[in-house]
Amino acid sequence: MRPALAALAVVLAAGASAHEAAAPASLDRAEALAASQAAPGRRVGDYLLTGADRRSVALSDLRGRPLLVSFVYTGCIDVCPTTTRHLARAVAQARAALGADSFNVVSIGFNPPSDSPEAMAAFARQNGIRDPLWRFLSADSATAAALARDLGFTWHATPGGFDHISQLSIVDARGVVYRQVYGDAFELPQLVGPLKELISGQASRAGLAGVWDKVKLFCTVYDPNSGGYRLNYSLFIEIFAGSTVLGALAWFLLRELRRRRA
Repeated sequence: MRPALAALAVVLAAGASAHEAAAPASLDRAEALAASQAAPGRRVGDYLLTGADRRSVALSDLRGRPLLVSFVYTGCIDVCPTTTRHLARAVAQARAALGADSFNVVSIGFNPPSDSPEAMAAFARQNGIRDPLWRFLSADSATAAALARDLGFTWHATPGGFDHISQLSIVDARGVVYRQVYGDAFELPQLVGPLKELISGQASRAGLAGVWDKVKLFCTVYDPNSGGYRLNYSLFIEIFAGSTVLGALAWFLLRELRRRRA
């Protein structure tokens, strides 16, 4: 991992905590990053969580399309809100590039019981999240700890809040961790690139019905000037030109074959 990436990966999230009496020792950054990098390739368990509306949500219900998982705690007044708002902007641009319903998102509170369904709902409102495919979920202590282990997420209680790894996990449609994205202001291609790979793979398995989706994904490119994604129409033109030439050649050969037979 590049040094700049490692520097972004671990942050101090300040705010009220239910564990303020915990030992002030800081998080071991090397161990946190090692745990995070060990997660890709690992299947995430089918945990039962609680939505902001107090309805139960099983992680298996969210399979079938890629899933973005972020951990937050609602008492945070700095990093978690900043990270969530940045993620919201990235998610909006990713949906515009890849499709409105191409992936799911969950934010999970790791500080029970403070991160109750009501607290998670308030956190979503405060950060302006209105995405219908983005759920804010609560868990009991055992479930939060087990899910965090599966995803390689580590945190440590401090007198001022939590010292934790700033991590977004990309999970594939089968529930296997695919990639980790670090930092509270990551570059858009770090998110969209892996999602394109996953969605393109699904389109390939879908057969002819997914051909157009695959072509569209292939032709969607990052524009550093605008900071977003756009369709590269030159590729469509090249495909059309190539198809036209091949079609004309096939027609000519067929005509010549018929003429010789006549």
